[in-house]
Amino acid sequence: MPEQPNQAEHSYQLETLAVHAGTKRSQFNEHSEAMFLTSSFVFDSAAQAAARFIGAEPGNIYSRFTNPTVTMFEERLAALEGAEQCVATASGMSAILACCMGLLKSGDHIVASRSIFGSTVNLFGTIFKRFGVDTTFVSATDVNEWEVAVRPNTRLFFLETPSNPLTEISDIAGIAAVAKQHGVLLAVDNCFCTPVLQRPLELGADIVIHSATKYLDGQGRVLGGAVLGSKKVMEPVYQFLRTAGPTMSAFNAWVFLKGMETLKIRMDAHSANALSVAQWLEAQANVARVYYPGLPSHPQHQLAMKQQKTGGGIVSFEVKGGREEAWRLIDSTRIISITANLGDTKTTLTHPATTTHARITQEARDAAGITEGLLRIAVGLEAVGDIQTDLARGLYK
Repeated sequence: MPEQPNQAEHSYQLETLAVHAGTKRSQFNEHSEAMFLTSSFVFDSAAQAAARFIGAEPGNIYSRFTNPTVTMFEERLAALEGAEQCVATASGMSAILACCMGLLKSGDHIVASRSIFGSTVNLFGTIFKRFGVDTTFVSATDVNEWEVAVRPNTRLFFLETPSNPLTEISDIAGIAAVAKQHGVLLAVDNCFCTPVLQRPLELGADIVIHSATKYLDGQGRVLGGAVLGSKKVMEPVYQFLRTAGPTMSAFNAWVFLKGMETLKIRMDAHSANALSVAQWLEAQANVARVYYPGLPSHPQHQLAMKQQKTGGGIVSFEVKGGREEAWRLIDSTRIISITANLGDTKTTLTHPATTTHARITQEARDAAGITEGLLRIAVGLEAVGDIQTDLARGLYK
């Protein structure tokens, strides 16, 4: 399959890389990326098969770990993040799983922000614990807590910034400095920002995690994830994927390739709409507090504007009256989708305490600031006035 020039080697801008990076054309010279829906690949000879399996000859073997469409996705996202290598996975959670299973062993220790996705909390605090990997949860915003939590067996720092759902901003460069001082790898979940708004590797992170399901697709169609970093760090992650098989399908990779072509345009529009919604919510009498990095009222606003290009598309806010009023607002909406997914062209709304963070303990929710009145809105691409009108139905019913 003839290859196009390696786009990452040139000084193309992000918008160009999002359209062209990783593209490879078959003998048919198609313009759009080809979708290779095949489980396996045929070899010219027994000798070639043997060479491929031991890595002596490059080429595709089996779609559990080598597929041309998935490779195009990996190379495109790597170009956008400025990473040497990307390992594509079946979902965002399987990306975190592959990262940790590839890099950690029994007896190792993780330091993680307590302000992370509920399923990630359960993965670290419950599942990994059964296999002898311990986790200490610390503040997303207090760099000193990361320093204090380090043990001789600490191998990984893990954070997401902005956090889910309170949009807390972690100082990536500051935490990276602590990690490097102790020989610890730093992984940053960049799902909320995407490389359009934030590039963690440039700020000192070693690993970037994505739930491609969100903004990389952008229309809520398919599941996928990715782990990115240097070739040295990614090699054990790739070997875990090859053996265990939390694999991205070729079809899903093709959808993500199409989604990334419009990523810059969409992220700019999501951010602009989210800022307007956040400003409007701050002016509403029935809203107790708004959490949005693009607002001057956000505790880490200056840091956010330093390491992000915009505030992003996620706004969280507390309504007065607790769960009863929060649920009433949700149930009053007409165009906003009641779903926990985010990154969609359609605006989505969820109640974190009873959805995304329902399976963690009340103590953990309290520590993370997940109150009964908290709502998270992932602002879509509808007319911003229509989004505000839909929210107002529940705020003032």
